[in-house]
Amino acid sequence: MNLHLQQSTTIKKSSIQVTGSKSESNRLLLLQALYANLEVANVSNSDDSKVMQKALSSSENIIDIHHAGTAMRFLTAYFSIQNNREVILTGSSRMQERPIGILVDALRQLGVEISYEKNDGYPPIKIKGKQITKNKVILKANVSSQYISALLLIAPKLENGLELTLDGEITSIPYINMTLALLNEIGVETSFKNQVITVHPKAQINNQKATIESDWSSASYYYSIAAMSAVGTEITLGSYKENSLQGDAALAEIYKQFGVATTFVNNTVKLQKETDVNPKSAIVLDLKNAPDIAQTIAVTCFGLGITCNLSGLHTLKIKETDRLVALKTEIEKLGGKVHITDKTLQLEASGTINQEVKIATYQDHRMAMAFAPLALKTSLIIEEAFVVSKSYPTFWEDLKSIGFKISE
Repeated sequence: MNLHLQQSTTIKKSSIQVTGSKSESNRLLLLQALYANLEVANVSNSDDSKVMQKALSSSENIIDIHHAGTAMRFLTAYFSIQNNREVILTGSSRMQERPIGILVDALRQLGVEISYEKNDGYPPIKIKGKQITKNKVILKANVSSQYISALLLIAPKLENGLELTLDGEITSIPYINMTLALLNEIGVETSFKNQVITVHPKAQINNQKATIESDWSSASYYYSIAAMSAVGTEITLGSYKENSLQGDAALAEIYKQFGVATTFVNNTVKLQKETDVNPKSAIVLDLKNAPDIAQTIAVTCFGLGITCNLSGLHTLKIKETDRLVALKTEIEKLGGKVHITDKTLQLEASGTINQEVKIATYQDHRMAMAFAPLALKTSLIIEEAFVVSKSYPTFWEDLKSIGFKISE
């Protein structure tokens, strides 16, 4: 279904409760499946986390995770250690184009039996679960952190733990650190020295409860809204921690460049637009540690008519869509000029924004949400708008609550 966003110029002073972090939820759901006495609170209501919960509780032989990339990677590792269980893991047509070979090769180093049902290196895959005694893996360091996290999450349940050596320059370190911090929180001993991550075995844990922080990637759209709003605009979001495990918490620092201040008060963040951006300014960022906020930042810069140069974006090509090509296509429909390589995006400053443009979303939740704040600058149509349920099902209702004019 398409949604029409009429141009709105003012935003109400408002408070919004954002759903739990998808990244933390999916990690803790897997750990809960490995350790039954772990209780998890404030789980994300995203499609991805629901798919993860359903798959972990399923006794079927064929498990379809649809578009959920994190679930595909984490469950590949999880089913590898389910002794004497055979599972075929599959997904949508786009999921069957997203590579899984790096993780499969790493698991094969540990002795896991995995075979490809269609194309080498891609889902669907057949996994024969077994008890694993080997404990050494070498992996290229510049791969998606989800491959690394998938191995780390099952590591404490391996008979001899895991010693994972990362070869080359490591990307997405915050997501690796998040996984290790959650393991530490439940009592698993880990170390990360130079290029080697060690996870010690732990058969059982004590009864405990983990509460998930709200999602920082979802907060990014409100930072974009604040940046494009009038000076004095205030939006409060809950529930957030000042010392977050999420890499996208870098937003608080990044959006200072857009005149947006962040204040932490009682597990909430208050966003306040303090100053307008100089139209001659250029935003230059390396987003290798927070690639999921690249779309939001590019659209913010376009809405404000300023230049941006974003690098560290090599993982965006294998997401729900090729996000670099998608950004270029849609921003240029609106009248912008974008140059991309396989890991960078450069946006030229432009003074005008076309009206009533139809924004294609490419089955990608972040395309829909990243472009929505532009309704502060122009009227636009978001195609297949309910793709947002992948990570943030109440997004459109929440936007209406702060003053956006949205109709079918």
